[in-house]
Order: sequence, then structure tokens, then C-alpha cells
Amino acid sequence: MEKSARLVGAIPRILVSAGAFAMLTMGQGCTVGPEYVRPPVATPASFKEGEASVGPDGTSWVPAKPQDASLRGPWWKIYQEPELDDLEDKLNSSNQNIEQAYQNFMAARAQVSQARASYAPTATLQPAVTRSGSPASISNVLLPSGRVTANEFNFPLDVSWEPDLWGRIRNTVKEFANAAQVSAADLANEKLSQQANLAEDYFQLRGQDELIALNERTIRAYRKSLELTQVLGHTGIDSAQSVAQAQLNLKTAEAAATNLGIARAQYEHAIALLIGQPASSFSMPAHPLTTTLPVIPAGVPSELLQRRPDIAAAERTMSQANALIGVETAAFYPTISISLSGGFQSSTLQNWFAWPARFFSIGPSAAETLFDGGLRTATVAQYRAQYEGDVAAYRQTVLAAFQQTEDNLAAERILSRQLEQQRDVVAAAQHYYDLASVRYRTGVDTYLNVFLAETALLSDQEAMISLRVQQMTTSVQLIEALGGGWDTELLPSEEDVSSSQK
Repeated sequence: MEKSARLVGAIPRILVSAGAFAMLTMGQGCTVGPEYVRPPVATPASFKEGEASVGPDGTSWVPAKPQDASLRGPWWKIYQEPELDDLEDKLNSSNQNIEQAYQNFMAARAQVSQARASYAPTATLQPAVTRSGSPASISNVLLPSGRVTANEFNFPLDVSWEPDLWGRIRNTVKEFANAAQVSAADLANEKLSQQANLAEDYFQLRGQDELIALNERTIRAYRKSLELTQVLGHTGIDSAQSVAQAQLNLKTAEAAATNLGIARAQYEHAIALLIGQPASSFSMPAHPLTTTLPVIPAGVPSELLQRRPDIAAAERTMSQANALIGVETAAFYPTISISLSGGFQSSTLQNWFAWPARFFSIGPSAAETLFDGGLRTATVAQYRAQYEGDVAAYRQTVLAAFQQTEDNLAAERILSRQLEQQRDVVAAAQHYYDLASVRYRTGVDTYLNVFLAETALLSDQEAMISLRVQQMTTSVQLIEALGGGWDTELLPSEEDVSSSQK
């Protein structure tokens, strides 16, 4: 009985020893399949739109170069807007799209652990107690009931292990680790996208506030014009037609100002959705757009390969596809497995764990597919083609990143020039209105000239605000195209995604 107790107590040590042996052999054997090498992509030395350029009028535009040549961390702080900072913090903790992407990443990490489990032996324990009876006619042992009964007590332990001789398990682990890295890059990309959407909606909302404030000032000015026109009409200096024109101008401005509330409400609701709050319980006080356009450090094109999470995801997808080729290539080689069975079997409970009741068996086995009609060859060809397709997708992602950056650099340059021109337009419209107003008050011209001047001035001022909003949202889009404050150093390694820590 003492020997049986020692054997039962040795079972955990046997399992631990088998597991340790499995871990020691993880790095042994060969790994079949192609070695992964990141495909090269052509990268220009600099951004075309980031260089000095000369406009059609002969003026030059040179982008400013800040001392700090890269964005880092919370990129939205570059705008120096405390309200935006607070909203971005809420988004990072409460946005449901980000939460979904995070849970997808955690699921991908769990799949890596599932794949790594194949390194270790599989042990199963299935104790059983059975009592059976048979007719007395088939036995010489008779019981008072005329039947024969028997007891059987089983305590079997089965251990099986497949050494990773050809790297099938290693490539499988690598495949799932790369998939987890893709998921981590997708999470970073989702964060950047949601953060950029919030910043754009914020500047759009502030632009609407600026437009509403402009229209309110304009309406007050139109009321004064109407009052003056009515006074002049009563004295016979002006006509009823001028009064009607002044009324038309006022009513048109009031209707336009009312309509601006639709867009503002929609931007406010969009912000509520992004920060994970019900639109019905969220509001933002009105505040005109006063943010100063910051200098965005563009860097050089080659840095996009390290700074954009979508490029990192495309690159890790290639590595995942390459590992899958290795998994399928291992199918051409024999499968070796080692099995161990042992335990106790007895017909009586008191002798169940007695030393003579022990049994065991151990031995290796090998299996090799001799003919499969070309299935394995076709499967490897399929995954090689999939890998080449992922290479093309990676290069396309890089090209799209260059395009998006150049687009926004061009927009930033052109908008900067257009805003200067629009300021001149507004100044000219203001001067025209001032002259028309003076001439009307002195009786030189009719109210028609004031009517036209007021309409033109309001339109040009609204265009100025729209350009400022467009300039701010373009700067956000440029930061997004540059990858925000992200870097591939933030991407978890294959060892990190294999860890069970969260």
C-alpha cells in the first residue's frame, strides 16, 4: 500500500517532468517553410508638398520646421485646447468602438495561448467504478439470486505528446502571434481614427458657433439698417421699396441663422457618441473658434512605415501568411507522437491502489501521408498566393499613406494661401459696405447698394470661417495621415502577445 501511495504521489511529478521535457524540445528540430523577410517598398526622400513651392502669383510658401520633428503621445494637445483634451480623455476610456477593438485583441492573444498549448503533453485522467451482472448460466459461481456479479475499479492515466520536429507548432504559434499583432495594430488604428473624428467634430462644432455668432451680429446690424430705412421712409427721403429690401435682408439672415442650429446639434450628438455618452444627456456650451493652427511636423516619407498602425497591420499580416505556409509545408513530413498509459485496475476497493494492480504501456508512433491526390501541394500553393496578395496589399497601404499625406500637405499649403486671399476679400467687402452705408445715409445712393454690400459682406465672412474650419480639420487629417503619436515600438512583440498577463 505504501508503494501505491508513492506512485499516486509521483503522478504530478511525472506530468511536470513531461512538460519540462516538452518545453526543452520547443527550440529543437528544424522549421520548414520560407523564412520571412519584409518586402522592400520604394520610398521617396522627401514629401513633394513639404518642400518650398512657388505659387502662380510668384509668391513662395515654405513649410515651418519645428525643433521637435515628430509627434508623440497625445497628439491633440498640440492644439492647446483644454476642452478638447478633456473630450479626448473621455473618448479613450469610454468609446465603444475602441472597447470592441480591444476585446478583439484580447481574443487574438488568447488564441496564441491556445496554439502554445500544443507544445505540452496532453494528460487525461478518467477514474471509473463499474458493477456488472451476468446470467448464472454462463458461470460456475452461483449466488443466492442465481446471478453472477463483478466489480471493476479503474484509475487510468493517459499522456500523449507530439514533438515539434518540423516546426508545425512553432509556425502555428507564430501565425497566431502575428495575428494578435495585427489585432493590436488595428486597435491602435481604431484609436487614432476615433480620436481624429472627435477632433474634427470639435472644430466643426466650434465653426458652427462662430457662424452663429457672426449671423447674430449681422442680424443686429440689419435691424438697425431696417430702423434707419423706416425712419427715412417716413420722412420721404427713402422709398417703400428700400424698406422692403431691408426687411428682406433681415428675414433672410434670421432664417439662415436658425438653420445653423441643425448642424451644431448634429456635431454635438456625434461628439456624445464618440465619448460614449447618450446624446440626450450631453451638451457643450457655445464657444467661437479661436484655436491657433499649430505647426505639424511631417518628417520624411520613410518614417510612415514605422508611424502608421495600418502599415504595421499590413506588414504583420504578411508575416502571418508566411508562417501559415510553414504550417502547411510541415504536412509533407511524418508525424511522430509518444503515448503513455498507466494506472491501477482492481476488482476490489481495498486492492484498488495496491502495487500488483498497476498497469502501464508506453511507446512512440509515426504517421505519414503517402498519397492525397495533390491536396498538400495545392494547399501550400494557395497560401503562397495568399502571401503574395498580402505583399501587394502592404505596398498599396504604403502608397495610400503617401497619397493621404501629400493630399493634406497640399491642402494645408493651399488653404494657407487662400485664407490670406480671403482676408483681403473680407476687408474689401467691409470697405465697400462702409462706403455704401455712408452714401446711403447722406442720400447719395439708394438702399439697394447697401443691400448688396451687406449680402456680400456676410457671404465673404462666412466663407472665411468655413476656410478656417477646413484648415483646422485638414491639420487633424494630416496628423492622422502621419500616424498621430504612434510608433511601431508601441506594437507588442510576439513574446508580449504570448504572455497571459493583461
